[in-house]
Amino acid sequence: MQISHNFLSTNWRRLLIVAGLLFALSLILVSSVRAENGTTTGGGRLVTFYDRGQEKVILTHAGSVRDALKDAAISVAPEDIVEPGRDSELVATDYVVNIYRARPMIVVDGPVRQKIMTAAQTARDITKAAGVELHDEDRTVLAASNNIAADGASVTLTIDRATPLTLKLYGTVMATYSQATTVGEMLDQKGVKLAASDTVSPGRNTPLTAGMTVEIWRNGVQTATVEEPIDFSVRTVFDADRPVGYHAVQTHGVKGKKNVVYEITASSGKEIGRKAIQSVTVEEAKEQVEIVGTKPGPKSLTKAKGAQQYTDSKGVTHRETYYDLPMNVVMGACGGGTYTIRVDGAKVDKDGYILVAANLGNYPRCSVVETSMGPGKVYDTGGFAAAHPHGFDLATDWTNNDGR
Repeated sequence: MQISHNFLSTNWRRLLIVAGLLFALSLILVSSVRAENGTTTGGGRLVTFYDRGQEKVILTHAGSVRDALKDAAISVAPEDIVEPGRDSELVATDYVVNIYRARPMIVVDGPVRQKIMTAAQTARDITKAAGVELHDEDRTVLAASNNIAADGASVTLTIDRATPLTLKLYGTVMATYSQATTVGEMLDQKGVKLAASDTVSPGRNTPLTAGMTVEIWRNGVQTATVEEPIDFSVRTVFDADRPVGYHAVQTHGVKGKKNVVYEITASSGKEIGRKAIQSVTVEEAKEQVEIVGTKPGPKSLTKAKGAQQYTDSKGVTHRETYYDLPMNVVMGACGGGTYTIRVDGAKVDKDGYILVAANLGNYPRCSVVETSMGPGKVYDTGGFAAAHPHGFDLATDWTNNDGR
């Protein structure tokens, strides 16, 4: 259909008004979904699902991922992986939910081949789904199947088993594994350093074979082997959708084990000293993942407050103030790197910690502290620290607003 020139010239004002009304209506519709403060009207939230390359966005009042899946009419099998998890609580205004669909996979463990259905992405999770134990020394190769028609699966996980052996270390017997080809290479991989008075049998150049026993002893010296724990590392994930003070363990850490050999010095039948001479890791530690909230709340320090008293989760009260100075000069104190300005004006390091000045006698440099604006790390100190030994000065961009 063509519109005549006369019609446009006569009615252009009316058309302009209609276009303006349509634009205003679109703004109203958008504002009904998202208010200026970032919240959705009526408690609703936007959830975006990614499933097999497809994207689906819904506005929902669901309180959990499981309920949001129902609202989106998306079915998931027990073997499928949903991130965040099905029972994760929805507290923010926007979420992205990834769905990893279970697929057939071949797990090859020596002569044993088995087909499983799993959505696992890592070798350890895949072998766990297959009911196969994987040692720290084992290697895995994830590759496309050579014969999809015969395997009935497009992906194959092949396990290259480490050689099992027995290590007899100064009288203590332990079962261990290694990918090494010789005894000497195995000892080097495990960090076993031989002293001049040590003897190893069989010799270092002996090929490593399954089931063999490698023995080390020290002539004329008394030793003792003690199994000691290996602490797990903790990885902190900052969640801007959770309020300051929120803390939850997402994945619990597992301590490892190590055998430590001590050389014992005795006098008159009594031990008077011991020195660690060897340490062999028996079981690697597994890291712990913790979720920490960083969303400022009503108790957070603000420019308007200037100073306030904040009591942390341990019951310690801190006088909090803020300052606005370039922080490049102190960044090298805790590993270097740059800092950035958070959306609320806080200056944070590459790991997301707020830059804090404190009394270094009570809070050593690089120690992690709790503030009203979220986790902080001590980079600096100042004259205030003497009068306020538990006070924190938080680095912000509130005064200059120059991003420095």
